[in-house]
Amino acid sequence: MHIPEPFIFNPLKHYLAFIKSYIETKAEEERYPGSAAFIKELKHLGTCVMDVYHGGLPTEKIFSEITGFLETRGCLQKEEYMKWAGRSWKSYRIILLSDGSQWTLKYHNHETRYVHIFPARSSRYTFRVKANTIMSAVLYLVLIGKDYISDDDLNKARALAGLSPVNEVTDAETITQMIEILRG
Repeated sequence: MHIPEPFIFNPLKHYLAFIKSYIETKAEEERYPGSAAFIKELKHLGTCVMDVYHGGLPTEKIFSEITGFLETRGCLQKEEYMKWAGRSWKSYRIILLSDGSQWTLKYHNHETRYVHIFPARSSRYTFRVKANTIMSAVLYLVLIGKDYISDDDLNKARALAGLSPVNEVTDAETITQMIEILRG
């Protein structure tokens, strides 16, 4: 996916349509136990929670709407953007896009990619998920792929990324729900 400057955006963390496409591509390329490069890509998801956009706006439209928003306020250039968004790690702005979804904009200290964007927490067309949950679901779908999901197969997939086995029923249910969302 092409991410235009000045944006920094991780579609594997924040854009459901991309995640589904990624799974389809990787399922054709990867075989159990998965390549080191594939596992490394997934580990970039981190260990925290993330917000995933599942609305209908294509990324190009998201980027153009945010660009337009910043242009009309005179803060698309780095210095103006930095003043508008704030420079501290706690500083951010939330804007509304045409579909009613909200997006968080933060300053990122980089010469050309200084507008860090991601879906806002609790926004329309957004759900929150733990990184390990989505990583487990992607590993399962790419490398195991069975229709019937067992705890053994989930744990087999999780072990590839160094994740501990699922012991709690609620954890297994959460991962299973994420697998179904990604299949749908």
